Amino acid sequence: MSRERPEGGIAPGVLWRRRIANRVAIGACALATAIVVLPLALLVFRLLSAGLHGLSLGFFVHMPKPVGEPGGGMANAIVGTLVVVGIGAAIAVPLGVAAGLYLAEYSRERLANLVRYTADVLAGAPSIVVGVAVFGLLVVPMGHFSALAGGVALAVLMLPTIVRTTEEVVRLVPASYRQAALALGAPSWVATLRVVLPAARAGVTTAALLAVARASGETAPLLFTALGNRFWSTHVDQPIATLPVMIFDYARSPYGDWNSQAWTGALTLLVLVTVLSALMRVATRRIR
Repeated sequence: MSRERPEGGIAPGVLWRRRIANRVAIGACALATAIVVLPLALLVFRLLSAGLHGLSLGFFVHMPKPVGEPGGGMANAIVGTLVVVGIGAAIAVPLGVAAGLYLAEYSRERLANLVRYTADVLAGAPSIVVGVAVFGLLVVPMGHFSALAGGVALAVLMLPTIVRTTEEVVRLVPASYRQAALALGAPSWVATLRVVLPAARAGVTTAALLAVARASGETAPLLFTALGNRFWSTHVDQPIATLPVMIFDYARSPYGDWNSQAWTGALTLLVLVTVLSALMRVATRRIR
């Protein structure tokens, strides 16, 4: 005797097994998501518990105090971070976008393969190696550390992300856009800059902000280039204070007040990266 089947033609036993498999798969995905989110949640919890009590207006507007004096802030380091990251972004974003466009438009040329390979190698290079290289190329010839050298080091770290992401998002633009522009008599470079690039600007903006957020927390290359400064300075040709380096110095010091400010500085740096990520999402949505 044949078993009764539901209207869909699937036997009850088969349908039951499919439901069980579906629930197991959903549970496994939820567990994997929780495992991924857990480290970030623990990091945020630790930073909030250790650094939130030191967060005040004075931390953002006051200069560091000498050893033994309580209080003070990291105003010079916050401004210095913005200066160094700004220099790095000003160098890396135009170069990275231009290189990404070249790779997408002329992907079969030998030079394109060399640029792509170089970007992949730079993406895997340790940040301290980049810092040592910029130290030898800029700091030694200049004779001193500087914000400019720090910005160049961060630009080198930003470039691979911008180049490779720009290449991929430009390739996703439908070929009909480019063909329509060429059919209307536009030169190839005009079609690329005025049609293809605007169509991919959401992905390009995301790549730029992602690269900036990643470089904002780098410490090793700045130790060899920008060095640090206990005083107020915004000169690009002089050593400059940055949040990552000051956090590093304060965290390994034997003074309790400095250790506490290191936690607050780390929390501030996390908030800065979070704001950049939020701006990335908002900009992407508006562009779309």
